[in-house]
Amino acid sequence: MVKHIILWKLRSELTAEEKSRIKKEIKDGLEGLKGVVPGLLDIKVRTDGILESSSADLMLDCTMESAEALKSYSVHPAHVAVASAKVRPFTELRTCLDFKI
Repeated sequence: MVKHIILWKLRSELTAEEKSRIKKEIKDGLEGLKGVVPGLLDIKVRTDGILESSSADLMLDCTMESAEALKSYSVHPAHVAVASAKVRPFTELRTCLDFKI
């Protein structure tokens, strides 16, 4: 199995209200991929409880069946649609860590 962890920083020009709405849309969109993308075993987006000491605004935590499943996830049309519409337009920084478990 493989873990896929992403940390995002939302665009600084967004208001607190916009950030709150965008976080919910990202969470709903990405968590909605469970059962849609083959090989995606679990997916959670952390949007609340983030401490002010953090340098990121939200986190994606995925468990994939394999490295091959992770590659397929990255190009799956449902994932690409969420990333293109709900994530990329509103984020200024993305950090990724993938590892075997």
